Order: sequence, then structure tokens, then C-alpha cells
Amino acid sequence: MSFRRKEKTLPLVKVVFFLGEDQWHGYETESVWAEKITDNRCRIRNTPFYAKGVSFEDVVFVQSKEGCLWFEETSIAAGHSTYRILLEKSIPEGDFAKYWRPLEKLGCSYESADSGEMTLLAVDVPPNVDIHKAYELLDYGEQAGIWGFEEGHCGHPI
Repeated sequence: MSFRRKEKTLPLVKVVFFLGEDQWHGYETESVWAEKITDNRCRIRNTPFYAKGVSFEDVVFVQSKEGCLWFEETSIAAGHSTYRILLEKSIPEGDFAKYWRPLEKLGCSYESADSGEMTLLAVDVPPNVDIHKAYELLDYGEQAGIWGFEEGHCGHPI
């Protein structure tokens, strides 16, 4: 498992994203950790699991309503990209590691969550990583039957 190094941050708040109805995962909203920069702007501090169009370290506009900070739109894109890996729990750890290690060597990291029969990984691809190589490695793992994946947000220039 890859972890980001600890950095000094502002106090964290939750930013809520409306995901829509009838999503494959069954959730209508997702909340992510963020640093509150101003009353209406926050910097995303973790990789979203379900929200699309936003990535780690993006600065977003928020609106406070009903006691929550709701995502409105991206203010400043940080250049990160987000992918989601869906991994069957029956896949041996060694098999997963064999396909994950090259992504980790590129500089990618992930956060994991239990999703019933599956494990969901929210993958962060930093701006300095070759996005084409990262995508190729994600596809390689999928073609090998290790995981399925989808793009949540491509913040890299293509």
C-alpha cells in the first residue's frame, strides 16, 4: 500500500459532492477531506472514490448549505488525475502487488475502501507522472484479470 507523506495542513473540513441517482455504487453523495482556504474555496486533501471531474489537491468552490460545504466547481486544477480500481478480494496479495508495483514506482498512490465483495482503490496520479504510461499499466492489470478500472478525472494535459 502506498501512502502520502505527512505535510502541515490547515484544519480539515468535509466537502460533499452530489453524485447523482442510480450510480453503480449506490451512493448519491460522497464527502472528501479538504483544507478550507476561504469561506467559499477549499483544497481537496484526499483522492475521491466516486466523485468525477476532481482530483487530489484541486482547489474547489464550495457553497455552505444545510450545515455542509457542497462542491460547486473547480477553481484551480492541480494537475493530478484520478482512477478507480475495483479489486476482487479473492485476488492474492502477491498478484496484486506484481501489477501495482510499477504504478507505485511511477509515483502513483492509492487509498482503499471496502466495497462488499470488492475492494475499491482511489488511485492518485501526480502531475509529474507520465499519464500515458500510468494508463497503460492500469490497462495491463485489467487485461490480466487482476482488476477493473475507470477514469474519474484526467487532470494531465493529453
